[in-house]
Amino acid sequence: MALEWPAAKVRSTFIEFFQSKDEKEGKDGGHTFWPSSGVVPFDDPTLLFTNAGMNQFKPIFMGTVDPKSPLAPLKRAANSQKCIRAGGKHNDLDDVGKDVYHHTFFEMLGNWSFATYFKKEAISWAWELLTKVYGLAPDRLYATYCEGDVHKGGIVEPDEETRQLWLQFLPEDRVLKGNMKDNFWEMGETGPCGPCTELHYDRIGGRQVAHLVNQDDPNVLEIWNLVFIQMFRNKDQSLTMLPGKHVDTGMGMERITSILQQKMSNYDTDIFTPIFSAIQAKTGIRPYSGKVGKDDVDGVDMAYRVVADHIRTLTIAITDGAIPGNEGRNYVIRRILRRGVRYARQYLYPAGTNYEPGFFAGLTSKVVEILGGAFPELQNNPGTNMTPEKVAQVILEEEVSFLRTLDKGISQFEKFAAEDKASGKISGPHAFMLYDTFGFPLDLTVLMAEEKGMVVDKAGYEECMAEQRARSRGEGKAGDKVITLEAEQTDKLAKELAVSPTDDSSKFSWVSKGSGPRVPATVKAVYDGKNFLQEAPEGELVGVVTDVTPFYAESGGQLFDTGKITTADGTVFVVSNVQKFGAYILHIGSLNSGSIKVGGKVDMEVDFERRALCAANHTSTHLLNWALRKVLAGHQIDQRGSIVGPDKLRFDFSYGKPLKTEELDEVQTLVRELIRTGSPVQRQEVALAAAKQVKTLRAVFGEVYPDPVRVVSVGPVAHTINDLLATPDKEDWMRLSVEFCGGTHMDNTAEAGTFTIISEEGTAKGVRRLTAYTREAARAAQDAAAEFEKRVDSAGEIKDVAALDAEISAMRMDVDAVVMDYVRKDGIKKKIDALKDRVLAAEKEQLKIKTEAAVQWAETLTVAEGTRYLVQVVDVDGDTKAVDAAMKALNARVPELPVILLSRSAGGDKVSGLAVVPASRAAQADAREWVNAALEHCGGKGGGKPDRAQGAAKDAAGFDKAVKAAQDFAAAKLK
Repeated sequence: MALEWPAAKVRSTFIEFFQSKDEKEGKDGGHTFWPSSGVVPFDDPTLLFTNAGMNQFKPIFMGTVDPKSPLAPLKRAANSQKCIRAGGKHNDLDDVGKDVYHHTFFEMLGNWSFATYFKKEAISWAWELLTKVYGLAPDRLYATYCEGDVHKGGIVEPDEETRQLWLQFLPEDRVLKGNMKDNFWEMGETGPCGPCTELHYDRIGGRQVAHLVNQDDPNVLEIWNLVFIQMFRNKDQSLTMLPGKHVDTGMGMERITSILQQKMSNYDTDIFTPIFSAIQAKTGIRPYSGKVGKDDVDGVDMAYRVVADHIRTLTIAITDGAIPGNEGRNYVIRRILRRGVRYARQYLYPAGTNYEPGFFAGLTSKVVEILGGAFPELQNNPGTNMTPEKVAQVILEEEVSFLRTLDKGISQFEKFAAEDKASGKISGPHAFMLYDTFGFPLDLTVLMAEEKGMVVDKAGYEECMAEQRARSRGEGKAGDKVITLEAEQTDKLAKELAVSPTDDSSKFSWVSKGSGPRVPATVKAVYDGKNFLQEAPEGELVGVVTDVTPFYAESGGQLFDTGKITTADGTVFVVSNVQKFGAYILHIGSLNSGSIKVGGKVDMEVDFERRALCAANHTSTHLLNWALRKVLAGHQIDQRGSIVGPDKLRFDFSYGKPLKTEELDEVQTLVRELIRTGSPVQRQEVALAAAKQVKTLRAVFGEVYPDPVRVVSVGPVAHTINDLLATPDKEDWMRLSVEFCGGTHMDNTAEAGTFTIISEEGTAKGVRRLTAYTREAARAAQDAAAEFEKRVDSAGEIKDVAALDAEISAMRMDVDAVVMDYVRKDGIKKKIDALKDRVLAAEKEQLKIKTEAAVQWAETLTVAEGTRYLVQVVDVDGDTKAVDAAMKALNARVPELPVILLSRSAGGDKVSGLAVVPASRAAQADAREWVNAALEHCGGKGGGKPDRAQGAAKDAAGFDKAVKAAQDFAAAKLK
C-alpha cells in the first residue's frame, strides 16, 4: 500500500507551505526557497560541520552580511538543510545505534524571518501546518515557552507573549514552562540569542502527559523548535535588545516523517527501510526488527541502524568535500566509516560468510536514490567535483585500508584487555597504540571495552596524542585582546550612531609596484571591544571606523593591509589589522600619542610596499592555479584554500597523489615564463550572471560571491574583461586564468620578479598543498639551492671515503633545513644519494680487500702444537665483517681452540672484538665474559652467547690494555 506521507512529500509540503506564506497574506512573495548549504562549512572555521539550518544565515543574524551578498536582500526563507552532528559540541555519534532516534546525519526543515514577521505569525503558521496540512491531532500537541530566569536572580523575563499566543490554540495544561536550558537559544558565548518555544508530540495519544515533556521519553518527542532572536548576549553576559528581530525555526525531518507515517521510530520510515533492504540483500542476515538494548540479543538491529545512519553521513559529507583523514572534520569522517565497518563486519555477516571490501561503498547508490531528488548535488557536485562513483571509490579505499589492520587490531585489543582486566580500564597508552598503530578511533576502543564491561582511560589517551589531535582554530593566545563587531555593534553603528557603510572602493586605486595616495577620511566610530568611545585612548588596542578607506580588509585568503592613520597635528594611529564586519571596515591598532576623535579629519596611509608583496603573491597564486590545471590536464584540479601574505603564498588543491618533480618543474616553468614575458592583469567588476558564462572561469567551492563580482584574468592571450563577456565561449579563453577575486593584484605579472616553489605536501586525503615565494624571497630560495649545489659538487671532489661519508651525513641533515627551490632540492638529494652510492661501492671494495687479507692472515697464522688458546690482533681497521671472516678461517683450521680477535681503526675511533669458545672448553670460560674483559678498557662492551660473543667500542686509547686483559683472562681461565 502506498504511503500517504512518503518522506519526499513531507519535505516538499513544508517548503511549499512557507513559499505561500508572508505577513501580507502571500502578497509579498512568501518565503524564498533557499537551497541547503553543504555540510562542510568552508567559510565558517567555528564549525566542523553544518549542524543547524541557520548556519548559512549567520552573517544576517550577526549583522555582518556583505551588502553585495545574495543573502543581503533576503526577507524570509525556507528549506530542508543537510546537517551533521558528529564531533565538536554537538555530537550524537556515540549514541547512534543504541536507540531508535539518534542520527549523525539528519535534515532540518526550517523557516526564517529576517526582521519581518515575528512570534505571532511563526506560531500561527506552525499550528496551521501541523494540524491543518499535516493533519496531526491537536490533543496530542504540547507547547513550551521560556520561563526566564528572573525568579533565580537573572535578567531574562518570562516569555508571556508566546504563552498567550499558544493559549489561542491549546489549553492551559498543555502550554508549559520551560527552563533556560531548553527554552532559551544562544548562538555562542556572545552573540544573538532569544527565547524559543518547542512543540512536542505524544505518539500514543488519549492521555495527559505534560509530565513527560522534555524527559527523553521516546513517545513524547520534540518535533519543532521556534527561536525568537530578539536579544544580544554581550561579553560581560549582559543582554541588550536587538533593533531587528528574527525568527529561526527547525523541525526534524526524520521525526515528523515517523509521526506522519505512524511509526514509533525514525528508523521504521521510508527514509531508512530501503537502506535496510539493501543491507540484507548484501549480507543475507535476518531482517531488521527494531530491537534495542538487551532485547537485541545478537546485536544485529543495532548494526543495521549504525550502518544505515553512517552511510548517509558519509555519502553526504564526502559529496560536499570532506575526505577521511587525521585532522578536524576529516578525522570525524574516518571515525564514522571505521565504526560502521566494524559493526557491519562483526554483526551483519552470518557464520560462514566473510565481510568483503566494498560493502559500505556499495550502499552509496541507495542513499543517492533516496535523497538525490531533494539534494541534486548528490548526483554531481560541481563545487567538489564529486559524483556517486567517486564517493564510492573514496569509501572503498578507506574500507580496504582499515580492513588491513582490523584483525590485528582486534587481536591486540584482546591482549590489552587481558593485561588491564584487573583495573577494569584500558590504559591511555594502550588506547593510543590501538589508534596510532591499528587506526582504531577512540570511540571504537570505548565501544569494545564496554562490551567487556570495561572503560577506557580517556584522559591518558588524550595526553598521549595531544599533539596529533590538536585542531588549530586560528585562535589567539589566552589573554590576547580581540576586537570584533557583532550584530549589536553593527546595528548600533547603522541605527543609533547613523554611520553609513564604509566606502572602501579606493582600495583598488594604487600603483602595484608599491605606491598609492593618502586618502582623506572622517572618523565615524572608535570601539574598544566593549564600548563605542568618542576618542581613541593612548596605548590601547582599539578599532576605528571611517567613512572611506583605502585599506584592504582580510578576505578570500589575502591577509589584511597595515599602515597608519594620521592627523594634521602629527598624531599617528598604527594600523596592525583590518577586518570587515557587515558593511563596516574596522581598522584595528593603537595610538602611541596624540588624539583620534570621532568626527575628526584624518589621512589614511596604507603600507603600499607591503601590499605590493601581497599582490605579487596573490596574482602568482592565480598563475599557479592556472599552471596546475595545464600540467595536470585530465584531472579535476579545484582550489581547496589559500593564504596570501607579504612573505609567501600557500595554495591547497584537489589531487590524489604527490606531484612528481617533473610536474612541479613544469608548473614552476610555466609561471616563471608568464612572469618573464609580462602579461597585463585585467580586473573589472561585472554582473555575476554574465561572469559565470565565461569559459574557463574558476570559482572557489563554498564561497558566496557578491553581485556584481570582481573578475581577475591573466594569461598569454591578449584580452580585456569585456572581450570575455562578449564572447564567453571562445576557445582561446581556455589559455587564460579567469577567477572571481576581490583581492589586490599586480598590474603586470613581471612585477613578481620570479617564482619559486619551496614545498609540496599533503594536508588530507586527496588534497595537496604548495607553498611558494615571489620577488626577493624567491631569488633567495634559488640562490640557496645554487649554493648547496656547489657544496655537493665540492663534496664530490673529496677522495677520503670516511671524510666523504661524514660530509654526506651532514648534507642530508642540512638540506631539509635550508629553504630553497623545491625542484632543485630534489635534484640535490639525488646527487647526495649518488655520492652515497659511491661511498658504499668504495666501502664494499675496501671490505673485500680487508676480508681477503684477513682470511689470508688467518690461513697462514702459525699455531704451535700444544697451544691452549689464541689472543690475536687483526690489522683490518676495526672492521667487524673482516674480523668475522678471519675467525671463520681460524675456526676451520683449529675448531677446538678458544680464540679472541681484536682490531682497531687507524683513526682510533673504532675497536672490534670477537671471541669463540668451543663446546669442549665451555666449562672453562664464557665468550661473553672474555670479550667484555677486553673491551671495558676501551669503553665498550659485548654480547652474544657463551660459545660466541662480539662487541665494539669507540675509543682505541686503551687498546693495548684490552689486548693484555684478553691474554690475562685466557691465562687464568683456559689453562
